[in-house]
Amino acid sequence: MFLLMVVIFILGYTAIALEHPIKVEKAASALLTGSILWALYALFSTQILSLNLSPSWAEIQTMASCIVDNIKPTMNDIEFAISPYMQTIELAHEPVHFVKHELGHHLIEIAEILFFLFGAMTIVETIDQNQGFTVITDKIKTTSKVKLLWILGFLTFFMSAALDNLTTTIVMIALLRKLISDKGVRWFFASIIVIAANAGGAWSPIGDVTTIMLWIGGQVTTGAIITRVIFPSLINMVVPLIILSFMLKGNVTRPVIDDSDNNYTSKRERTIILILGVACLINVPIFKSITHLPPYIGMLFGLGVLWLVTEIMHRKKPAEAQKKLFIFHVLKKVDTPTIFFFLGILIAVASLQSAGQLASLSRWLDDKLGNIYTIDLAIGALSAIVDNVPLVAGAMGMYPIASPEMLEIAANPEYLGFFVQDGLFWEFLAYCAGTGGSMLIIGSAAGVAAMGLERIDFIWYLKKISWLALIGYVAGAGAYWLEAQLFSIH
Repeated sequence: MFLLMVVIFILGYTAIALEHPIKVEKAASALLTGSILWALYALFSTQILSLNLSPSWAEIQTMASCIVDNIKPTMNDIEFAISPYMQTIELAHEPVHFVKHELGHHLIEIAEILFFLFGAMTIVETIDQNQGFTVITDKIKTTSKVKLLWILGFLTFFMSAALDNLTTTIVMIALLRKLISDKGVRWFFASIIVIAANAGGAWSPIGDVTTIMLWIGGQVTTGAIITRVIFPSLINMVVPLIILSFMLKGNVTRPVIDDSDNNYTSKRERTIILILGVACLINVPIFKSITHLPPYIGMLFGLGVLWLVTEIMHRKKPAEAQKKLFIFHVLKKVDTPTIFFFLGILIAVASLQSAGQLASLSRWLDDKLGNIYTIDLAIGALSAIVDNVPLVAGAMGMYPIASPEMLEIAANPEYLGFFVQDGLFWEFLAYCAGTGGSMLIIGSAAGVAAMGLERIDFIWYLKKISWLALIGYVAGAGAYWLEAQLFSIH
């Protein structure tokens, strides 16, 4: 059953990757995979845990033994029976109870990520419905291909860091349709937007789902991830931009745009909503640093502020306008299947973490690769084929955060030091997992969005863009390695 869980995960993951050919929503595949894995884990928990490959099971066994040897002799039977220590003893002797306890433990961490994403997606959708993003798009006047390439690249890069790469891609693709009429030229620009969005999201704690996961999980902190990963991410984007600057010549042809649609917001209102919405998102890491509360609390606080402001701003408008602008109605447009997809894939990965498959994989990677750079580069390259969310979730499960106490007793403290909070492994993982998906159009959420919106051909991207993304990926990785050597990052 231990290996069967791996097989089912691979099959489920294959269904997710082949979402479009098999015409099955990836959220359904993810939820089924996660549910089946936990059901198997519970039904055959005794058999699976008897292999002694689960780190959490080994930890419970050690704690129970310590309690029996050191605490029980100091307490009478009645005191011990009603003490909190009894739960640990029961978990160590009842595999089914242990599995339920593990599920509850992982669900708390997963719920924090989902609440965070739901709040962020609602804020961004509210800005979009209030036409806040037009404040930016209306400022772009140039028709030069090269100038437009650099403007859109840098705009996407920093916009992705403040918002997220998926949302930024959707907004920028909508912008492209107002700026470029030729489909072939637009594909080049859309591809650069994918690369820039992924690069911009990698160095920001709120810019990419994988970085969000590492940030919420405590593997990285705000200041360190920004200051140490922004330069490699910038190199990842700039190198393809430089190459394309020599390939693209002349000016773009702008399409004729029909502005006859009803506008429910004034320019002043759009500006207010844009500034307030972005401020709410940027405030999240600040809120976390001040209060030390989980990031999703800050995100919900920001959503509450924006909700209140929009209610007051639009309460005197016609009912037709309110149905478009009120957050109550905006919630219907939020991509709920994406939330369920993350729920399914995260609980699936959590089952493999709890049962011990990920710990076994980490030992195999250490034996075969034995270098944190090659491990992270391999994860990044793999993320071009499969989704980076479960890859990062798997890495988080395979390699626990090293504490100062662990370093003191470790046989190889120098290697273990790469896994401390803000350690080299976690920061380089954020870069690799965030940017590696750009090498294939289906390798990232941003790429899939661009592919769907612009109908970009997979083979065209493979021939025209993948090599650019690969060069940028390697150049950025080299920049991080050089940065680590010069500034002695561990």
